[in-house]
Amino acid sequence: MSSNAPTKAFASTGDLEPKTVTFAELAPGAYAYTAEGDPNTGIIVGDDGVMVIDAQATPLMADDVIAKVRAVTDKPIKYVLLTHYHAVRVLGASGYKAEHIIASRDTYDLIVERGQQDYESELGRFPRLFQGADSIPGLTWPTIVFEKHMTLWLGKTRVEIMQLGRGHTKGDTVAWLPDSKVLFSGDLVEFGATPYTGDAYLQEWPATLDALSALKPEKLVPGRGDALTTPELCAQAIDETKAFLTAMYGSVAAARAAGASLGDAFAQTRSALAPRFGQWVIFEHCLPFDVSRAYDESGGVRDPRIWTAERDRDMWAALQA
Repeated sequence: MSSNAPTKAFASTGDLEPKTVTFAELAPGAYAYTAEGDPNTGIIVGDDGVMVIDAQATPLMADDVIAKVRAVTDKPIKYVLLTHYHAVRVLGASGYKAEHIIASRDTYDLIVERGQQDYESELGRFPRLFQGADSIPGLTWPTIVFEKHMTLWLGKTRVEIMQLGRGHTKGDTVAWLPDSKVLFSGDLVEFGATPYTGDAYLQEWPATLDALSALKPEKLVPGRGDALTTPELCAQAIDETKAFLTAMYGSVAAARAAGASLGDAFAQTRSALAPRFGQWVIFEHCLPFDVSRAYDESGGVRDPRIWTAERDRDMWAALQA
């Protein structure tokens, strides 16, 4: 479809209401900053410093996280960990003035490959999540890049930083506190919020979730949704995320195999998923991007194509017609 086609507004542009922020301690020194389905941030307070997990979208928005941290500790923020590369998660990193920004090698490669396009794409899709966008100094670049696994100590607090498999992106990273069994999953796990899979490896994601389950988390900070405070809720969030992914990909793959167009696959999948998942946060916004990636992957496109602001608009207009 040409870029001159009429532009339909993204569902997210109508999401203008401010969200209520919750800041809760899940275990000694482990905190969750959540906001009614907006992107979450995790905080670990160790003996000698603080780690922030996912930075928010802008330095202005990072200021609110910092204020919450300062309410519980005056220790320096030493590290910002990027669980993956999406602009809404990382572009606030400069606001923390941390000594180091940590990311996986795969996440670093995604910044090189598509960092600027992703920024422009996400800003256009969800402007409310980029409050103070003019405070962003540029792309966020890690100062520590690890391969698959690293252990970091905040005094006596051991933080295991791991890539357990691809899913939401190829760079997905989790932070695990083995002593308190708290897991910071990034967008590999959502709770009551629709997974965004536009940059995903959908056939691999369920196995990655199995690897998270094997840790037996007792507390979990998902990418979106409430922090989870019991083993049962952790298991529920992982299972429900997997159920959405399996149902969505299965529907699209079956439609494509039967010769359906992308538009028809979207319509069929939306009808199939809405009764069970339609009440989840950002369902209407995410699903077109989710179906587009599933249609590509089920057709043999192994690596996600780069989303640009123009591609976003053309796809959205086509599927919302």
